[in-house]
Amino acid sequence: MTGAKLLYKPFGMLAGVAGGVLATALFNQVWRLVANKDEAPDPTAEEHSWGEVLAAAALQGAIFAVVKAAVDRGGAAGFRKLTGAWPD
Repeated sequence: MTGAKLLYKPFGMLAGVAGGVLATALFNQVWRLVANKDEAPDPTAEEHSWGEVLAAAALQGAIFAVVKAAVDRGGAAGFRKLTGAWPD
């Protein structure tokens, strides 16, 4: 493991946690707008349809994937600006 990777690891972990918090908040807001409901359905809740549960899961997965990619890419680019090395 290179020095840049070792330096980046704690930074990347903190960015990942922050990204998870951001993705959760973003998903909750989008779900409220799309479904006009305060909370996404629990997959095991009998009162929710398959379609509603799967739509919520797909939306959540897409939001988390996009936020993770943005945080990872932004973190790596920021790390390079600070250190001059890309954290491969």
